[in-house]
Amino acid sequence: MDIVELIQTTDWHYAILVFFARLTDVSLGTLRTIAIVHGRTMLAFWLGFFESAIWLAVVSTIVQAVYRQPLLGVVYALGFASGNLVGITIEKWIAMGHLILRVISRNNPHKIASVMRTKGHRVTTFYGQGKQGPVQELYIVCRRKDLKTLLQTILKLDPEAFYVTEQAGSVSNAVRPIMQPVTGWRAIFKKK
Repeated sequence: MDIVELIQTTDWHYAILVFFARLTDVSLGTLRTIAIVHGRTMLAFWLGFFESAIWLAVVSTIVQAVYRQPLLGVVYALGFASGNLVGITIEKWIAMGHLILRVISRNNPHKIASVMRTKGHRVTTFYGQGKQGPVQELYIVCRRKDLKTLLQTILKLDPEAFYVTEQAGSVSNAVRPIMQPVTGWRAIFKKK
């Protein structure tokens, strides 16, 4: 069987369905794994339920079809690989969980701490000694989705600041940053 015959004998509508089903189930699996790491039990449960349902539907039909249409195996594998990329991209966009942001500053640590506190973040500072003299380490716990804007603010105040992030397993008394007043339908639930 040559390549032309392989292409002609493949049901491409079915191949597209297999690709997108596999992409979806692997994306859900990636998100489920991350939900488990963050301790989100119910989210992990439901993601796992839908992931396994889709996987079972695809595998139960493709195993018989691959013998007759070998290119479906390639499409299946492409769906798997693409699902990993899509799952990671979605997770980065959702940005579940908290991070520990450690900022080391020589030039403007007091201003950075003040601005972070004004924005509603808890900041703990430590004095230290760097290669070029005294420094301060600012220890900030923040939501992952807030990291980009925090770093922009910090680097604007001290372009030479050094920072490191770590995954926070669990956080007690996490404070959400100060937000705009609740409006629209959300205001209904706000107590006066």
